[in-house]
Amino acid sequence: MMSYGQLFLAVAPVMALIGLGLLLRRVNWISEAGEETLLSLIVRVLMPCLIFESVAGRTMTGAAGDLLLPPLAGFVLTSVSLIAAWYAARALGLTIGHGLRTFALAVGLTNYGYLPLPLMDALFGPDSRAFLFMHNAGVEAAIWTTGVLIVTGESPRAAWRKLLNAPLLALGLALVVKARGLDGYVPAVTWQFIHALAICAVPLGLLMTGSTFAPHLNDPKQLANPRIILTAWLLRLAVLPWVFLLAARYAPVSVGLKQVLVVQAAMPTAVISVIVARIYGGRPLVAVQIILGTTALAVFTIPFWIRFGLQFAGLAP
Repeated sequence: MMSYGQLFLAVAPVMALIGLGLLLRRVNWISEAGEETLLSLIVRVLMPCLIFESVAGRTMTGAAGDLLLPPLAGFVLTSVSLIAAWYAARALGLTIGHGLRTFALAVGLTNYGYLPLPLMDALFGPDSRAFLFMHNAGVEAAIWTTGVLIVTGESPRAAWRKLLNAPLLALGLALVVKARGLDGYVPAVTWQFIHALAICAVPLGLLMTGSTFAPHLNDPKQLANPRIILTAWLLRLAVLPWVFLLAARYAPVSVGLKQVLVVQAAMPTAVISVIVARIYGGRPLVAVQIILGTTALAVFTIPFWIRFGLQFAGLAP
């Protein structure tokens, strides 16, 4: 079992890359136009390559639970978190048009991409990525159905078309290749090409996470909303982790999925919440306040929750 100090050191490089991305954007070494281009490159090329390599290149049991339960868990637990955050926001007195919808979205979404990926690698090895990516397919479904419904009131049926994106298509292709036993027919040079792109996804993704924070720091006063930030700390980093930890302990799922749930329990708010808020007429500033606030505190809470979560779920040696 890794000590708190070892877990902290595992988190430190991840946060350092986010901080470097913020600095590079502040000094304009990453321009606004360059930021958009790099984000597009990550989502449409690098991340699909990483997903394909991680899923198609791993040993799979072929059992239904190995393939179906991770996305189901991602969808159900994310939706439960979003709904719980909605009722918490109403209890706080937030109303539609004054931050209720965006607060619920941001607090209900954990960071499911660039932050947990290197932690899964460090804690459980590269093979653990496949369970994370399959879990994330369910998270994506929850974002564009339950999440969009919360922000706009739009019908979930109308949001399904947004699931047709490059990362999910790469996941589907990888599952077909693996299930059909076609991975052995992929030439070595093709695997090398995919790997060369895949290894760029996480570090560049973390840099761009920091870069997206930078424009909001031009006026630090607008980020100071103690009521929003303190409540987000309480819910996202103290209460809602139990949604994932209870599932990790009691749900009849594989060890690989339990490991994903423990790491997800420790995560701060997902950066995608500010993007969804912008697209669907929410209040992006509320999302930014919650993202920055929970990410800053998560530097210290992530090691605690992972260490406690592994013990609680019966995964500690």
